[in-house]
Amino acid sequence: MSLPDFSFLTAGRILFGRGQAAHLCAETLRMGRKVLLVRGRSGPWVDQVIKELTAEGAKVEAVLCTGEPTVAMVRAAVNAGRTMGGEVVVAIGGGSVIDLGKATAALLPGDTDVMDHLEGVGQAQPLKSKPLPFIAVPSTSGTGAEVTKNAVIAVPEARRKVSLRDDRMLPDLAIVDPALTDHAPRAQTLASGLDALTQVIEPYLSCRANPLTDALCRAAIPKGARALARLAKGEDAGARDDMAFVSLVGGLALANAGLGAVHGLAGVLGGRTGAPHGLICGRLLGPVLVANAAALDRDGADLTRFHEVAAWLGGGFGIAPDAVAHQLPALLDEWQVPRLTQWLTPETDLLAIAEEAAGASSMKANPCVLSSDALVEIMTQAI
Repeated sequence: MSLPDFSFLTAGRILFGRGQAAHLCAETLRMGRKVLLVRGRSGPWVDQVIKELTAEGAKVEAVLCTGEPTVAMVRAAVNAGRTMGGEVVVAIGGGSVIDLGKATAALLPGDTDVMDHLEGVGQAQPLKSKPLPFIAVPSTSGTGAEVTKNAVIAVPEARRKVSLRDDRMLPDLAIVDPALTDHAPRAQTLASGLDALTQVIEPYLSCRANPLTDALCRAAIPKGARALARLAKGEDAGARDDMAFVSLVGGLALANAGLGAVHGLAGVLGGRTGAPHGLICGRLLGPVLVANAAALDRDGADLTRFHEVAAWLGGGFGIAPDAVAHQLPALLDEWQVPRLTQWLTPETDLLAIAEEAAGASSMKANPCVLSSDALVEIMTQAI
């Protein structure tokens, strides 16, 4: 049987491994000497990077990302970059920081506003100009944003999170150094790790899966399950390394094979409730796996991939494969991962969320069409 046609896009270059972050200053200066640096609140290492760049004669303007990027935050960052005549954008932090940096690099060369390009609530116009050179350095293992071609932006007045998307937004360089994630808080580690694990499972089950993403996901799913179980017990440098790899693979896979119902729901739930993205993904993963498998089984579809995923998860979590999807919520309870109770109240209109999520871009790659009632039931199980 011949292989299907497919394409594969990713960052211009990837540096992976402990110690690779030491190359950041030299790599930045090769791209420009007027540096807009987007960062989160924490990180003495980021302060050191700024000192090193400044000592080499670079002009550095730091922009603080205080949460998931909003339209207002993007506009402020773009204004800062234009004012200082930025030549290169560097983002060091979690997925939100990298998304803000990615959006800023995309918009700096032109004269358009972010709303001109946002999907769903904006005009979804293509970028007019090539983005500035952009370097992404993740400090968490979760989103894989360092190798994706979109930036997720919150639009508070619309109570939605939508994407600014363009193939040219892929970073010129991604530096993935697992040491930057060492000793992250346990709750953050588990939430981001659940997102990373979901992002290698959904592309493998996606209706857009291709042989290259399949190969990446087959290596990453069992590794991610084992690493997450180890990190649930305590700090583990080897597990940190594995999760950084899984997160990277998740970004590579989702950018080329899409996601599914977990992320279709998560985008809407996050926009409406403000619940943490990784937490949403973790709590929806088990119920979505169950619902998808049941729907496909009713249609007589081949469930081989679902059985493979169940075996990989079961092996990593120490749960019988035929029960792992059903028992995942109880495992997360055992790990003290919060349910969505504080965000989804009896007043929450789950049907409206389900109907909006049905049109989300991630939902289009789900292996089957789930009814609104099925999506409501999935969310109910996360409460």
